[in-house]
Amino acid sequence: MDTQKLIFPVLIFFLFFLLTGKQVVQGRLAHHHHHHHHHHHHHHTPRHLFNFRPSKLFVFGDSYADTGNNRKSEANSWKYPYGITFPGKPAGRFSDGRVLTDYLAKFMGVKSPIPYRWWRVIDGDKDKYLKYGMNFAHGGTGVFKTLVSDPNMTVQIDFFQQLIKDNLFNATDLESSVALVTLSGNDYSAYIARNGTTEGWQPFITSVVNQLAVNLKRIHDLGVKKIAMTGLEPLGCLPRSTAINSFQQCNETQNLLVNLHNLLLQEAVVKLNNETKDSALIILDLYDSFMTVFKNKGTYLGSTKFENPLKPCCVGISSDYSCGSEDENGTKKYTVCEDPESTFFWDTVHPTQEGWRAVCAALQATIEQL
Repeated sequence: MDTQKLIFPVLIFFLFFLLTGKQVVQGRLAHHHHHHHHHHHHHHTPRHLFNFRPSKLFVFGDSYADTGNNRKSEANSWKYPYGITFPGKPAGRFSDGRVLTDYLAKFMGVKSPIPYRWWRVIDGDKDKYLKYGMNFAHGGTGVFKTLVSDPNMTVQIDFFQQLIKDNLFNATDLESSVALVTLSGNDYSAYIARNGTTEGWQPFITSVVNQLAVNLKRIHDLGVKKIAMTGLEPLGCLPRSTAINSFQQCNETQNLLVNLHNLLLQEAVVKLNNETKDSALIILDLYDSFMTVFKNKGTYLGSTKFENPLKPCCVGISSDYSCGSEDENGTKKYTVCEDPESTFFWDTVHPTQEGWRAVCAALQATIEQL
């Protein structure tokens, strides 16, 4: 196959992707094949997945996991109508409500951990806010420097390491903790913006996954017992990519590229699990879980039926605007659907709360089959 031909349209897509704003991350729970299939797993207890009862969740990554670290001056996540479903006003989540972090925390039986930026500005006794872990994820970031100035994943792990050094989390805390790591493609859109070409594209995917592996090993070496890493979601199905055909079908060329990333990620995780001997890593396969929800339109997962799963709820009135945009007079330049619960996507990149719920239901089915 002529990879240049394959990759060129992907380049155009990423450029488009990039110019229109931030992206995010998520996956399905894939595990090791050596697990016995006859074990029965029940979703109401996380013990089967983690082999212990986790008490803390540490989160690293981008806008699929960010619950309020982005600065208000920078991110649409602090503008109306973000947050209208939960908590009822903009609160820094890139959705109308809850995101992946919130659902994973719920599954574990803990509260969603405090965003690092909020924790830093608390007056008085900060310790009591550390009970459920901490969220270091910043929307728009990746493993390398992207188009935002927020801390990339290496710096996020530096923050975590410093808190451990300062004895805010001890070995026992870490042993009963889980890390969620999301990576949704911001590195790729930044690469295209800078290079304007697909040259060196495949080696770049390799370098992203290699850096990700370094990050995962570092989190594990700091003492975290289990790490859930998201696979790359089907970028070709994001409304940003499907707007061109009225949100009717995914761009398969872009999704082939995603498959390469996910294949390399799977290999890296198998290697890390062999090296660490404790199978600490699992992949949340966002590709499969998104596709499952699209195919079933959400129905069998017990969620509202998504009539057209690819069509977003909140969009700018033209390509110059996005969800939450206003002009200099404060006039809104976006439209919002009547019922966010009936749509899978909130904006051109991020799922709605209901979308995330359906994805996590699809991931849970995988957990139960382990």
